[in-house]
Amino acid sequence: MPVSLNPVFPPSLRPSIFRPMSLTPLSSAYYDRCLALLATAREKNAATIAALAPILGASVARGEVIHTFGSGHSEIIAREIVGRAGGLVCITSINDPTAGFIENLVGYGTKLVERYDRQYELRAGEVVIVISNSGKNASPIEVALHSKKKGCVVIGLCSLSMSTTAKTVHPGGQNLHAICDYTLDNGGVPGDTIMQLTPDIATGPTSTFIGGSLLNWLMLSTMEWLKANNHDLPVLRSQNIPGAIEHNRTVGAKYKHRLSKQLA
Repeated sequence: MPVSLNPVFPPSLRPSIFRPMSLTPLSSAYYDRCLALLATAREKNAATIAALAPILGASVARGEVIHTFGSGHSEIIAREIVGRAGGLVCITSINDPTAGFIENLVGYGTKLVERYDRQYELRAGEVVIVISNSGKNASPIEVALHSKKKGCVVIGLCSLSMSTTAKTVHPGGQNLHAICDYTLDNGGVPGDTIMQLTPDIATGPTSTFIGGSLLNWLMLSTMEWLKANNHDLPVLRSQNIPGAIEHNRTVGAKYKHRLSKQLA
């Protein structure tokens, strides 16, 4: 008798690879709460994003660049819109080589942003987006303060429930939201964990994916403003698409000396 290549197993013996897969109860609850938080973030930040789109759009139209900074895990969010396929080419990041290891060493953020400023320039009227979930750490605060001193428009992205309650380590005494011209609120809870695994252990972060969503909503709104006002759209293409590298080099040519991440 020939052997079947597609054996039929009774449910009790069916290998896991043949069973319908589903999330665990904790993961499913996390998914539901994340969707709710994302919807809330959209509603709470819509007016701020609408106000910022023409500011960023006018800056891009003037040939300026947009700067981002995030320390520690927030660097992931800051890098989300830099060199992004489908994103604006004129976005550059202030990079911390310690990956946030000494973000609370007072004075380090100032030296970091001053060095960046000497190489890539922070020009008056340009936009600087500073990300810090807690809003209390020294480096992002110092980047925001230096950017304001240079006449830049400073946007903070943080958890307001954290930034308004956590005591800053910076001697100036102000948290990030109090320094910035505009604030985007990721709606996160103190500690950035929304799921209780055990009575003593919480998990389920939200700051990264909601923060990334907020920045992408802001970028899309900015590009829409540029289109509506008949300005050029210096938008990158995925370099995996034929001809994209040449396109990206063309749209990025006038910015190449101001971008901390060079194009391919």
